[in-house]
Amino acid sequence: MNQLMERFLGLPPLASEHGQGVNDLISYLHWLMIILFVGWLCYFGFVLWRFNRRRNAKADPVGVRNHASSYLEIVVAGVEASLLLFVAIPLWAQRVDQFPSQDESTVLHIAAQQFAWNARYAGADGEFGRQDRALVSNDNVFGIDPADPKSRDDVQVLNEIHVPVNKPVIAYVTSKDVIHSLKIPAMRVTQDATPGLRVPIWFKPVKEGRYQIYCAQLCGNGHASMAQGFLVVESQEAYDRWLASKVGAATSFE
Repeated sequence: MNQLMERFLGLPPLASEHGQGVNDLISYLHWLMIILFVGWLCYFGFVLWRFNRRRNAKADPVGVRNHASSYLEIVVAGVEASLLLFVAIPLWAQRVDQFPSQDESTVLHIAAQQFAWNARYAGADGEFGRQDRALVSNDNVFGIDPADPKSRDDVQVLNEIHVPVNKPVIAYVTSKDVIHSLKIPAMRVTQDATPGLRVPIWFKPVKEGRYQIYCAQLCGNGHASMAQGFLVVESQEAYDRWLASKVGAATSFE
């Protein structure tokens, strides 16, 4: 049923644990819109038939005498409020209030820029080097302090972010220049990347694969180029090999 709805609604493949809740919300909203659309078409046809000129040569100055339309409006508003209170808000609250432990997660920093995605991982010591916004430049997107020894083994990559499958991912999202928006449809996550802010998001990938990253915010003439980013979900062993191959290849700022 879920796959049928994905095809019917044209949704991208689902590859995250929490994504089914997002799919359900989208499905409920579409079913509501379909019911309203068909209902209003039927009502429109009824009005054309019931109140045509041949059946009502003389206009009735009193008009409608019942409150059926008011009751229907209350029902529709009630359904919309239920979707908001019992589906949308709990789903949102879970994503922002119930973060997994960093010790049990893959933690990375993501910095958007015109027109690419930068990602940063802690090196073998498991700790990120110190950052300073005053140090942000074309060659130092994350504002890494080169004087901090902890930054020497950190890993920085461009447009290809790797994460292990079946393990929570915590990403701290920011921007080097203008407002961007990190969107990974397969993970059902979207987060604005705003200069000066570092906003955390999390998701848990459950299916290996290579998934496209988009920018959901018009960010300049090269906006479409932001789609060259990819999220690679792989086994823990493959991820460890990939990360080990990048250690020592981090950009030096000295």
